[in-house]
Parts: sequence; structure tokens; C-alpha cells
Amino acid sequence: MTKTFIDYEVSDAIATITLDRPEAANAQTLELLDELDAAWRRAADDPEARVIVLRANGKHFSAGHDIKGVGGSNGAPPKWTLEGIYEIESRRFLEYSLRWRNVPKPSIAAVQGVCISGGLLLAWPCDLIIAADNATFSDPVVNMGIGGVEYHGHTWEMGPRKAKELLFTGRKMDAYEAERVGMVNRVVPLADLRDVTRALAAEIATKHPFALRQAKRAVNQTLDVQGFYAAVQSVFDIHQTGHGHALSESGMPILMLLDGMKEQLAKPSSNGR
Repeated sequence: MTKTFIDYEVSDAIATITLDRPEAANAQTLELLDELDAAWRRAADDPEARVIVLRANGKHFSAGHDIKGVGGSNGAPPKWTLEGIYEIESRRFLEYSLRWRNVPKPSIAAVQGVCISGGLLLAWPCDLIIAADNATFSDPVVNMGIGGVEYHGHTWEMGPRKAKELLFTGRKMDAYEAERVGMVNRVVPLADLRDVTRALAAEIATKHPFALRQAKRAVNQTLDVQGFYAAVQSVFDIHQTGHGHALSESGMPILMLLDGMKEQLAKPSSNGR
């Protein structure tokens, strides 16, 4: 039987999509992302679902992209070319995230533990983010010779100066700081994360679906008029120059494996305010 990495269920007008690779901190293989995209499409088309909740099993929301899970097939080593990298990332890391952002139903991400790099590509497309008090957010890929992840929402999510600080240093932003800068809607105790998220989803689900759709479109369209869509597309190409540089230097799409990511998984958050 083929292992699945995503659970999907609908009850009380809420579609719940759950990442289910806890043994790997929900790191994202291409298969996981394809399953996740299928679940988002299913929720978008499901007449029983008015609100979508994205959550994760285990200690962590997502440790980002699984480097071992991208590239070769059937255990063969990947043959890295910039064309191949671009093809994979433009679909799985940019197209998917933009599609999830524009699903015409309200969506809520429930985040606990770490949300590193590629994990941001799952949380940021959601309309609302509820964070557990142990949640941390980071994009330390400058340490890998890349200027930031593919769906470059940083400036829009936290403002330009804070975005630069986190990218330049690779440090973690805890849940309370994320709430202060407006990236997170609420911070709740870890034990209450799922209940609070579901209660908020249930409240939203009582509203008329057409009104919700129009409200979401109004906000997203405003961001797009301000340049969000064009900027994300443009910065994706900047991201690819990082891969090109790494390939020219080392023959690999990144310059080094990031030990800092391992440290972020191992170290608990201080949860300082």
C-alpha cells in the first residue's frame, strides 16, 4: 500500500487538511506536495466545505523542503540542471502556493513547532494563521547561498526591514513577534491550537459563502494591485540565480547543507515577548 502524507476530512462545513509526516517533521517531498495540492483542489471543489483548515500532525508544522526528496527517482541521484530545478520549483513551490492563496474559500493555518523555509510556502498562502505559543518562523536559506524561498512573501508578511533582518541573519521569529508584525492573527497555548482554530473556522463558516468569497477576493486583489503577484513572480527568478550560482560553484543547487536548520529543530523556542 502506498504511503500517503495528507489526511482530508470534512465535517460541519470545515475541510481539514492535515500534513501527516511527523517522523520527518513534515518535511516536504514532491509526493507530499502533489498530495497536498490535490487536497486543496478537493476542498476548493467540495460543496460541503465553506472553510479550509491546514494543520500538521506531530511536534512541528513543517521543517521545509526535504532536500533528499527532490531530484532523482527510484533512488537514483538527481541530475541537477537549472532547467530541471526551475521546472520543479515553478510548479511545486510557486504555482501550488499561489493557487492555494487564491482558492475562493477562507483558509486558516494552524502552526506549531517550527515553520522553516518551505514551511512558509504552506502557511503564508492561508488567509489566517493561528500559532501555538511554541511556534517559530524562519527562512535561513541565505546560509545555503540562496536569497530566500521561492514564494517570496516576506516583505508583504512582515514589512521590508523585518524581512531583511530575518533573511540576513537566518534567525527564528517566535509566535509573539510574528503576531506583533501582523504575520500571525493569534497566539494560543499549544494544547488549545486545534480547538481554537476549529472554533474560528466554525464562526467563519456561518457567513454566506459568496460574501466570504468576495471579501477574500477584495483583499487579495488589493494586494495584487499593489504589486504582490508581479513581485512574487519576479523574485522567483531572482531565487533561480542563486541556484545557478551554486551550480557553477559546486555542481549542486545549494552551496552547503544548512546545519542551522538542524539546530532550529533541536532548540526549543524561548517564546519571549
